Amino acid sequence: MAKTSSPAQEPEGRYNLRSDGEPGIHGHLGCFRRGPAVFSLYAIPPDQSRYPNTPAYYLLDCDDGAGPHEVCRIEADAMDEPFWNGAWKNDPWCLWLLKQVRALIAAPQDD
Repeated sequence: MAKTSSPAQEPEGRYNLRSDGEPGIHGHLGCFRRGPAVFSLYAIPPDQSRYPNTPAYYLLDCDDGAGPHEVCRIEADAMDEPFWNGAWKNDPWCLWLLKQVRALIAAPQDD
């Protein structure tokens, strides 16, 4: 019989992951809410293991009760050109989201 564990036993386990599968504590700058949706922002450092190195970027995730999913990625040196994921492109919330992202980058939350 397979051994199962509870979320309390896995503080960094599958219940606290970013949309890319990495632990939700890595690079976490803070979160904000709109209605039932909770948005989390992460700073992702450049990937030094690749050539050429990938640029640093910010990852914005949304959890509306179905687990985290990617909203957009924004290269650190191209704040005005986010890469929106799927249906988020041209969503009415986009300008509001970018305003929140810029505010968190300027003043990250202390959790």
